[in-house]
Amino acid sequence: MARHKSAIRQHRRSLRNKAVNTQSKSTLRTHMRKIREAIEAKDREGSVKMLPGLFKAIDTSVKKGAIKKNTGSRYKSRLSRQVALLNPPTAK
Repeated sequence: MARHKSAIRQHRRSLRNKAVNTQSKSTLRTHMRKIREAIEAKDREGSVKMLPGLFKAIDTSVKKGAIKKNTGSRYKSRLSRQVALLNPPTAK
């Protein structure tokens, strides 16, 4: 265990950062799970409504450093493409 004051402070700081990253990733995974369930159920309207919330969670995670920028871009690209491939509503 660290003995120096600065090392002890840095350890406390790392624990706080870990908690923030864990919370951010957990929120992100929850959003992604919900939208994937909507995609599997072929619920186009529901998944389209969830996309902005998911994008916000991804951007927040990237900004806080919980995930990398390219990882966030990949998540957004893949999920938005899957939503776009769902059958569009038929016009009458």
